[in-house]
Amino acid sequence: MRKIAHFAGRAQSPAPSRRHLLQAAAGAAGIFAVLGAAAEASPPPPAGAKSAPEEAIEKLLAGNKRYVEGRLQSPRADLARLRRETEQTQKPFAAVLSCSDSRLPVELVFDQSLGQIFVARIAGNITTPEIIASLEYGAAILGTKAILVLAHENCGALKAALAGKPAPGQISALYPHLQPAVREAGGSLEAAARANARLQASLLREASPVLSALASKGALAIRAGYYSLASGRVALLS
Repeated sequence: MRKIAHFAGRAQSPAPSRRHLLQAAAGAAGIFAVLGAAAEASPPPPAGAKSAPEEAIEKLLAGNKRYVEGRLQSPRADLARLRRETEQTQKPFAAVLSCSDSRLPVELVFDQSLGQIFVARIAGNITTPEIIASLEYGAAILGTKAILVLAHENCGALKAALAGKPAPGQISALYPHLQPAVREAGGSLEAAARANARLQASLLREASPVLSALASKGALAIRAGYYSLASGRVALLS
């Protein structure tokens, strides 16, 4: 019981601030610099050609368009072949940081199948050290060319943060991560969700030397988006 109580107490402590995330990332800069060198292996595109990050974002949006129009291609994929091809390795073209909401099935929304999207999910699509580490792995090791931070309509985590009422268990541990967007939104749930996606994307760029290095070299795009539950459409915010 003592261990459980200790764990719960830690979970309820304030979330790491932007300054602490930046300090932690800077302390690991030597290791991250080695991983960030992977960007050197990506030559710039010819003049006038689209970059790999731009193509990755367009591929996500094209898949979302098929999803909205009911023209899904992914259900026709040869899953047995894909399982064989991805059994030992994976080469996702993009990563998505999304909310855990059950109404936001990432692969379905972007009409993709096995091995195509590297997905990190957490309530409120917030950036934590663990999320940063996961997305660094996706970009520096697996070679994802884009990261999309995906907010959504009627987000329960943001609704709770806006209300600011006591919550059971460890739910309130999410609130500190969401407060910057809550303050910016002026009481609007939709505005808070959109602001939060932009702020979390910005934090990814600032807090990770790996992601920052890849982005600065044009090898990685970090964008924010907003998903409409009613229409199924994803709109880019940044």
